[in-house]
Amino acid sequence: MSSSAHLLSPFPPPLSNHSSTLRNPPHSLTPSLNPQELNAKPSLLKNLLSLSLALALTSPLPSLATPSLNSPPSLPTTPFSQSKNLPTGLDNGKIRPCPSINPGCVSTNPQSSSFAFPWSIPENSSGNAIKKLEDAIMKTQKNAKIQVVEDIPDGQYLQAEIDGGFGRDVLEFLVKGDMVAYRCMATKVTYIYPFTTALGDSKGQEERMKKILDQLGWLSPSFDSMDLNY
Repeated sequence: MSSSAHLLSPFPPPLSNHSSTLRNPPHSLTPSLNPQELNAKPSLLKNLLSLSLALALTSPLPSLATPSLNSPPSLPTTPFSQSKNLPTGLDNGKIRPCPSINPGCVSTNPQSSSFAFPWSIPENSSGNAIKKLEDAIMKTQKNAKIQVVEDIPDGQYLQAEIDGGFGRDVLEFLVKGDMVAYRCMATKVTYIYPFTTALGDSKGQEERMKKILDQLGWLSPSFDSMDLNY
């Protein structure tokens, strides 16, 4: 065997530094992700959640047939409840009739169940009739207080409060020319449970108005003075 012959080594020769670098490395099986795409996905989910929440809060709730808890219950109308709010003052320029639920009342309104004739002012007493009416009320009634004196078309209106049988009563007068319409009404209506008929009558109011009329010296017709034989 020639001395120039080389012995074959059982180990492969080491790779050089140039051969350790692959020029065309194989493509990785795991897809590469862009860092911007990774940040965009959580942001997209967050926006979707925000949109869903906004829609849920702004969408109207379905209408229910149940009544609202805040709505006041409807109370039945009874004579007692109606007597708590008795209107006063003129009605279309006229004295109001007596309420049907208030027996302690008398009125010159022909629609009233307790009707009284209007007063007539004599010619010699027509001057400053409203002032004379005030003075007569103060002299004949207990704890009288003039509440309203106002001019109206073609006349004057006066309202006063006085002591009544169960509280304060209201006197209302409408003076037009030589005629005086009026209403005298108890402001408190008394009931005895369980009855729904109020206590009282118009006799006391008629006597009160007669005292004022006598103090004034004015005139008032009556059924007794009328000749009905015809």
